[in-house]
Amino acid sequence: MNYKKSLFAILALVLGSAHAQQRIPEVEQLLQKMTIDEKIGQLNLLTPGGGVATGEVVSENVGTKIKAGQVGGLFGVAGPDRVRKAQELAVKESRLGIPLLIGSDVIHGYKTTYPIPLGLSSSWDMDLVEQAAQMAAREATADGINWNFSPMVDIARDPRWGRIAEGAGEDPYLGSKIAEAMVKGYQGEDLAASHTMLACVKHFALYGAAEAGRDYGSVDMGKIKMFNQYLPPYQAAIDAGAASVMSSFNDVDGVPATGNKWLLTDLLRDQWGFDGFVVSDYTSLNEMIPHGLGDLQAVSALALKAGLDMDMVGEGFLSTLKKSLEEGKVTETDITNACRRVLEAKYISGLFNDPYKYLDSKRPEKDILTDGNRALSRKLATRSFVLLKNHNNILPLAKEGKIALVGPLADSRENMLGTWAPTGDFNLAVTILEGFNNVASGATIQYAKGANISDDADFAKNVNSLGERILIDERSPETMLQEAVDLAKTSDVVVAVVGEATEMSGESSSRTDISIPESQKKLIKALVATGKPVALVLMSGRPLTIPEEFDMPVSILQVWHPGVEAGNAIADVVFGDYNPSGKLTATWPVNVGQIPVYHSAKVTGRPAPESGEFQKFRSNYLDVPNAPLLPFGYGLSYTTFEYSNLKLNKKEINQGETISATVTVTNTGNYDGEEVVQLYLRDVVRSITPPKRQLKGFQKVMLKKGESKEVTITLSADDLKFYNAQLEFASEPGDFEVFMGTDSDAELSDTFTLK
Repeated sequence: MNYKKSLFAILALVLGSAHAQQRIPEVEQLLQKMTIDEKIGQLNLLTPGGGVATGEVVSENVGTKIKAGQVGGLFGVAGPDRVRKAQELAVKESRLGIPLLIGSDVIHGYKTTYPIPLGLSSSWDMDLVEQAAQMAAREATADGINWNFSPMVDIARDPRWGRIAEGAGEDPYLGSKIAEAMVKGYQGEDLAASHTMLACVKHFALYGAAEAGRDYGSVDMGKIKMFNQYLPPYQAAIDAGAASVMSSFNDVDGVPATGNKWLLTDLLRDQWGFDGFVVSDYTSLNEMIPHGLGDLQAVSALALKAGLDMDMVGEGFLSTLKKSLEEGKVTETDITNACRRVLEAKYISGLFNDPYKYLDSKRPEKDILTDGNRALSRKLATRSFVLLKNHNNILPLAKEGKIALVGPLADSRENMLGTWAPTGDFNLAVTILEGFNNVASGATIQYAKGANISDDADFAKNVNSLGERILIDERSPETMLQEAVDLAKTSDVVVAVVGEATEMSGESSSRTDISIPESQKKLIKALVATGKPVALVLMSGRPLTIPEEFDMPVSILQVWHPGVEAGNAIADVVFGDYNPSGKLTATWPVNVGQIPVYHSAKVTGRPAPESGEFQKFRSNYLDVPNAPLLPFGYGLSYTTFEYSNLKLNKKEINQGETISATVTVTNTGNYDGEEVVQLYLRDVVRSITPPKRQLKGFQKVMLKKGESKEVTITLSADDLKFYNAQLEFASEPGDFEVFMGTDSDAELSDTFTLK
């Protein structure tokens, strides 16, 4: 549902862009009444503190500024009563009574948290993704919030970057589908409804390509790569009707995104037709000073002229724009256009009609953390898990016998929600020990911690900066390890829950070593040495380097950080109440030296041998093959699937025509299960070097054991297009190869020709 084509068509109105033909009359009338100071005030976004800040600054004298008309919105405040007090200051005590936007980071659920976005993307289920966003919007709006700093749609191909946890992984096609689903889920059919909220697409742009995987780092990228590989999810979110955009911390072509006119005006508004408003990230306007762009007045004027509409926390607009106006560095039109876009967002949200529409004190109890919401969170989590390996079909476990549940994350309530869950309460989370006892009451479950998440006190201190996530036990590592080994020896099977604490990934949580910490490696080795069957439940916010563990005789279930229903959902899958169907949305490297490694990389003029063997004067490594440990799209099931009989409905098509590919998928195993059928395309010859293959379609299907289905995926005319050297989005005549299968290494193929 594109609300621009529905709500705006009904109102016969258009948001205020430079090329808009119509304005919202009520907004125009208000603008006529506003002083320059009041217009600048609408461009100021503050946080009163008390919430989670993503920087070092917390706003001061917020109430006084609201009454003076110097605040356009707040974040970090929630609850009908608290928000009402802030809104009443704006509506009743400021001169013009303009209501506030109330924002929040609702990244993967509000109070009912669900899997981190990287995990949610692994479901490859767009209906569920949209439902997840709908639930988050309903809960957040029940608590007075009307604007969400989500979705994050940054393409990320470097798992050292902690914020890979917040996005949909490495692929622009899948990322675009998820961006669209999230925007639709948050904004719904009607932005004026009390259960929908404004989406804010972030981080515009290219934030996921920070050099060395180090957060806030510089980005260096040519425009062909931008347009073909990194920009599509942002554009998909804009096309879906996203009401706002957040600028990123990094530079783009040498200019910080927050002050980049090519990015915020030429591309976003003029080329893509975006007519919402743009907000900076947390103090990113002020941070253009250390970037080297000038003092606060200079960078504030630069940002406004570039197309930034609202300044988050830094107050550069509030403190300098009037002086810049007097000195001729900005114009009144620049200020008015930015103010207009902020006011129009408030208008389409229905805040002018009813500033208190989100402040029903009965809604929190009715809409937040309901049984239905927790059930959906549990379902979302089970669909996000990826079975990486199932040695000797250890999984699923029987709900009987003696089970040793070990590991530092097996009974760690504070590590279930995942990074960037500031609105969640980890005290409400279900631990894995609790989940096992809930789901497998017929089994004897015994627990031992076995190891610390890490024994490194300095590392733990860094991780624990937002609260204790790595607890270093008073007992010695040797004592804990021996306890776990003794328990394993007396059990029928061992489940070891290992991996990352929640804040080992996320913002400002980059890692150069993305392996399992050494303390846990020792535990895994000792458990395997007992000779008992071992299943690893692997918890992380990023792809990890696990070649050593993968070679061990263990099963591995990747569960990311699953949210408030973590323990129940994990038990559902471990004990076979749900057959895992998740697929990786980011490639897992053998080691960090391979990074970046991703499925749509280009083939060089000296490609490595397909056998993987080293060959001199070819593009390969001396020490490891080019191939990753686990490819994009990979994921096993408790059953098995066989692909056959790939066929195209045409061998030749004309420009603008579609073509369909059909493959037969058969469930050849002993369980009913879901499979994500994936279609990849290779443009054999074109005017700029093509990727070796690109995801261009997928479909999730349910197959009972022994059942076969024909699955058809249709390629549109746009699926054959790319941005050429002139940045024209076009297709070129020639041959194309289609691959269909279970992951990006799909082998079944056929060819067709575009005339």
